[in-house]
Amino acid sequence: MSHTATHEDHSAEVRKEVTKITIILSVLTIIELILGFYMMGIEAAGTRLLIKGTIVILMLAKAFYIVAYFMHLKHEVRNLIMTVCVPLCIFFWFITAFLIDGNSFRNLRNTYDPHYKEQSSIKVEAKEAKHEEKEAKEEKKGGLKLDATRTTD
Repeated sequence: MSHTATHEDHSAEVRKEVTKITIILSVLTIIELILGFYMMGIEAAGTRLLIKGTIVILMLAKAFYIVAYFMHLKHEVRNLIMTVCVPLCIFFWFITAFLIDGNSFRNLRNTYDPHYKEQSSIKVEAKEAKHEEKEAKEEKKGGLKLDATRTTD
């Protein structure tokens, strides 16, 4: 009897923990959604950046809870946790480095290549408008030819 009672106690404990984490994740998600919808009406760049930073921090907190509880890393030994977390940090560092490098390349290309900046600011006509103009020209040429043949007959 004591074994089943202990098993039921442990299962009730696990159920409470999962319920608690699910509620925490739901609250964090609701806060993120509220901030996201609130941010849509804001014009100030600094305030928008602050809200975006807050949303990123909340997302990282959610990621921590998901990895710790639902992937069971909270109850694992330290070496296994480091085996997962260190490559994950390196992965985030790579993404950040590539984004920064790409942005730097774009800014330098705009600064040192005036032809690129000039070409990137030119508006291009839609293909449909060009196609319609071409058809109109062909109709005019075709109509002139037909009229010319009628007059010579």
